[in-house]
Amino acid sequence: MTVPRLRGSMTPAPATSASSSLLVLLPSLGTTGELWDGVVARVSTTPDAPRILRVDLPGHGASPATGEAFTVADLARGVLAVIDEVGGGAFHVAGDSLGGTVALELALTVPERVLSLSMFCSGAKIGTAEGWAERAAQVRASGTASVVAGSAQRWFAPGYLEAHPDGPGGHALKTLIDVDDESYALCCEALAGFDRRDSLGAVRAPALIVAGAHDAVTTPELMRELAEGMPDARFVELAHASHLIPLEDPAETAALLGALLSRTSLHSRGMQVRREVLGDAHVDRANERITPETADFQDFITRYAWGEVWARPELTRPERSIATLASLVTGGHENELRMHVRAALRNGLTRTQIAEVIHHTALYAGLPAANGALAAMREVFAEAPEAGDGDDARHGEWTEPTGATPHTPESTEERNG
Repeated sequence: MTVPRLRGSMTPAPATSASSSLLVLLPSLGTTGELWDGVVARVSTTPDAPRILRVDLPGHGASPATGEAFTVADLARGVLAVIDEVGGGAFHVAGDSLGGTVALELALTVPERVLSLSMFCSGAKIGTAEGWAERAAQVRASGTASVVAGSAQRWFAPGYLEAHPDGPGGHALKTLIDVDDESYALCCEALAGFDRRDSLGAVRAPALIVAGAHDAVTTPELMRELAEGMPDARFVELAHASHLIPLEDPAETAALLGALLSRTSLHSRGMQVRREVLGDAHVDRANERITPETADFQDFITRYAWGEVWARPELTRPERSIATLASLVTGGHENELRMHVRAALRNGLTRTQIAEVIHHTALYAGLPAANGALAAMREVFAEAPEAGDGDDARHGEWTEPTGATPHTPESTEERNG
């Protein structure tokens, strides 16, 4: 087996884009990066348009033909090499059919780099080894022209080609004839050996799984199972589409990708802010407690609390800590208060300033609430003597609140994480 040399094309982000992220698009067997033309035209005009890299399969489009066998894992390594050539780093990846299997392989083998995974009409296993062996033998004997009629039936929903006689569907079938026969056959054999069904639980990236109702190859039922096997996947079925959704409905494809990229961008920014404010140890504990029942809540906290509100520039981090401490004292949320006393210290407030915030809040929240808050604050100061060193921390007298419950060093956020 060998890693094939692949090539692609880059669509830069417009100068007005607020994003510097990279979206990698991978085509299906028998097609090229042109499969994504309509999608790229739409995504590249959005306010947060990413850079877009399209990579062709061996012997397809811009990628050179090969006569050496390869696996889907080898294709993933070939795609990764192209990504590194254009700057590397983390990326979003989407693929249709064979391209989707390569995208899945990337999500499993370099999870630290894959920001999101989108699979259109694909699977952790597609078809049977016998079926792919027969297709490879047919193409070696009679060329890719011999599979055009079958591809037309598999690729498009009934009536699509007739409704778009001069559309991209006919062009895609003509492009299939130009694909290198041996490279196509080797792609078939790579699919024959691909099976990642037992690995789906290890996919860490947010995933989008899209099926076409008329797809007889990667059926909606199979793709729903694919989504259910991943920790964080959204399943969508398009009633009017078949196997080449990015070509059949580029508008809906662009909308679905845009929503995923937006969500992932918020999540990434939120996780960065959350770690900066709360510290790695706290966030790691929260993440370790994630269950299927609490995953949505954890995602909500990261995206909206930390990715949006805490990331807004109108207030400084210390100012946000003051507002948060006052709100928590008023609500009597002592466990959350402990967490945000620690955060306030990380954000630069001194111990005296934190005590003064609680003292001031007593005027409006009441003495019992402030009394309990000062007790919680004192516990945090005692467990972290290094925080706020140099401050005399004098804040007057207080007593333990009557009937206080023992302190547990986890906030509601940690418990629900």
